[in-house]
Order: sequence, then C-alpha cells, then structure tokens
Amino acid sequence: MKKLILLPVMICFFMLPSNAQKAASTNYVEKHSVIYLNKAEFIKRVSNYEQSPNEWKYLGDKPCIIDFYTTWCGPCKRLAPILEDIANEYNGQIYVYKVDAEKEAELSRAFRINSYPSLLFCPMQGKPQMALGLLPKENLQRIVDQLLLGKKPAEKTSSFKPDSTNK
Repeated sequence: MKKLILLPVMICFFMLPSNAQKAASTNYVEKHSVIYLNKAEFIKRVSNYEQSPNEWKYLGDKPCIIDFYTTWCGPCKRLAPILEDIANEYNGQIYVYKVDAEKEAELSRAFRINSYPSLLFCPMQGKPQMALGLLPKENLQRIVDQLLLGKKPAEKTSSFKPDSTNK
C-alpha cells in the first residue's frame, strides 16, 4: 500500500520543472536577491546599447549594480557573498545583477571589461560609473546610498565641545 501511494507522489515530483528549466525558459536566473543576466536580458532590463550605442539610457525601474565576473576569479568569488548581502539589505530599492563576462563576451566587450570584478553602478538619472576590483562592503554601502539612492553623506560628529570659560 505504501508503494502505491509513494509512486504517484514521486511521479508528480519528477514532473515539476526544476529551477534550471525555469531559468532556461526566462533566459536569466534569479538566485536569492541577485539576478544573473545574459545579453538578451541585459538589453531588456538595463540598456539597449545596440540600439543606442552612443547614448546611455537606463531602462530599469530601480537603480542597479552590475557585477561583471568570471568563475575562476578569486576576488569575484569573495565579492559574491558581499553582493548577496547588499542585495538583501537594499531589497526593493536596487537591483544587483551579475554577468558572467566569459559567457557574455560580446556584452563585456561593449562595456570594455578587461579586469574582474568590474562593477557598473547605474543610477536612475545620469551616467553609470565603473569600479574595478574587490570593494569592501562599507564602500559598496556608501556608493549605493550616495550614488544610487541619492542620500547625503552622514556628517561626522565631533566630540569636541567648546569650553565657554575659554574666550
């Protein structure tokens, strides 16, 4: 009897599409809060650089960070969990995209990506800015806050208090 119940359950389980199959049908992979893009999705979500090669027009509805990475790059591997944290921390405020620079060589050439990781920061208005190499989380947070979200830098508070008796 157990075998008769278990068999239909197993058949249903194996017939459900896997995440890989879902990703293949949508041409990109969303893993946690980081979204892996191919060229087609980049053109749809970020910028159609083929249609307007001399003019930057960001197509997104939120600012974004685009990480051009390679699978063999040590700094890229160390940056990955930091970008996951940033994506989760700023969930709903920005997108964090990843582009495999070797698989998407044409896209990498279009943005003159020669070193890894290369981070492209795209605000809603204005030109994108590029940063090269592994950045500490604090630097990424500052860039997101100031460049992408337009927040003013926090003022440094001084512990110095003028003494009213010294004139």
